[in-house]
Amino acid sequence: MNKLNILIAASEVVPFAKTGGLADVVGALPKALRALGHDVRVVMPRYYGVDREKYALTPLEGSLGVPMGTTGEVWCGVYEGKLPNSDVSIYFIEHEEFFGRAGLYEEGGFGYSDNDVRFIFFSRAVMQLAKKLHFHPDVIHANDWHTAALPLMLNTQYAYDSDFAHTGSLLTIHNLEHQGRFSKGAMEVLDVGWEHFNAYELEEYDGINLLKGGIVHADVISTVSRKYAQEIRTAEFGCGLNTLLDIESAKLHGILNGVDYDEWSPAVDPFIAQKFDVGDMSGKGICKTALQRLFHLPQRNEVPVIGLVGRLAEQKGIELLSHAIWRLLEMDIQIVMLGAGEKWAEHYFSDIAAKHTEKFGCFIGYRNDLAHQIEAGSDLFLMPSLFEPCGLNQIYSLRYGTLPIVRATGGLDDTIENYQNDSLHGTGFKFYDRTVDALVNTVGWAVHTWYNDSKGFDAMRTNGMSKRYDWMGAAQEYETLYYQIKEGRKGQ
Repeated sequence: MNKLNILIAASEVVPFAKTGGLADVVGALPKALRALGHDVRVVMPRYYGVDREKYALTPLEGSLGVPMGTTGEVWCGVYEGKLPNSDVSIYFIEHEEFFGRAGLYEEGGFGYSDNDVRFIFFSRAVMQLAKKLHFHPDVIHANDWHTAALPLMLNTQYAYDSDFAHTGSLLTIHNLEHQGRFSKGAMEVLDVGWEHFNAYELEEYDGINLLKGGIVHADVISTVSRKYAQEIRTAEFGCGLNTLLDIESAKLHGILNGVDYDEWSPAVDPFIAQKFDVGDMSGKGICKTALQRLFHLPQRNEVPVIGLVGRLAEQKGIELLSHAIWRLLEMDIQIVMLGAGEKWAEHYFSDIAAKHTEKFGCFIGYRNDLAHQIEAGSDLFLMPSLFEPCGLNQIYSLRYGTLPIVRATGGLDDTIENYQNDSLHGTGFKFYDRTVDALVNTVGWAVHTWYNDSKGFDAMRTNGMSKRYDWMGAAQEYETLYYQIKEGRKGQ
């Protein structure tokens, strides 16, 4: 089939800027698409934390004019670089007023008051950049609310622009909880016409919802797991948009994120005490001892170590864990935690760790090397998320022979198969109810399996380490959707 021109826009991209999984996706997916032969270009803001010299960014000649409705034309610069270890071009929109700040979206826990203008500007700049580059995309791939205005712009301001005559759009929802809700004054800079300020497209409680507009106008919508694509059509997970997503369900697809096994594999991991793989697991015991030493825990090989890595936030089930932790510590286990987030949780778990030095180690913050060491040295990995669009740590855990204990939601449900002791099938332990009892009982099941069913535990390790969720598979699924979009636009 003909190769495609693909323009991917996102507010964050690894390794340049990251607050969550969105950055991981946009740092990896373009490389896999390029390997399939497509011409892929990526665009993101040039936050002032992005070092131009470190990443060898070079300025494009001339300035870029960005029409901003009643504000008039705003000018910006553009830098060009490459995604690391690839020939994929990435462009950075440079504008000090909007992006020369300490944070990406917020400072001190408070979102920037002009986030609407900042990301409407960025979305419009993406369109103008394509024109400047004479790049005619078959598909513009937008991500989350920050770039959700792109499908809307494509269908309004640029509907009769010959540069986009056959361009379609795909919008990926990485986390529906964040939707880009602002006052209706943003319509003045969005400049798509007030006729689009209606209950079906942009209007929500007399304000605007950028993600809502993107959902309506995108040719295709995707989420980052199949289960999450189903869940967001329900009141429990739909965050107020479930009815709209149900109406638009014909164009809604779930594609599970991939992981980078060049980085997350115990066979090649430079951060761990001893490399190992499914054919020789002896190194895992060495990694476990090293992990216990790091967290000043007794070096007991016979006790199961349960790892936790992630944001200390409500979405991640941290409140559920806070109520369950005392019952968990009654078991003969050790727990190691790495994370940061809500201040009450940071203090709460730090205090518990200080009082239970024999059983619980806690590091507040984030260290990539320590995350690798926890994956390698733990026997079990706990993810009690209330919702999880995809999740990556459970996939990393599978590769490291660390059995996940997860709540069956989103990507956690898609990737983890419940243990069946009669057949030795399965890759972990799942619970369904959002209750302390469900969490504690499932951890108890996993711990009981560790102590009393070593054959089943080892079988699950082998099952999990044999699984692969790589980016090439995900890229091929996106490729199929891109071709559908292109064919659909031909008939318009």
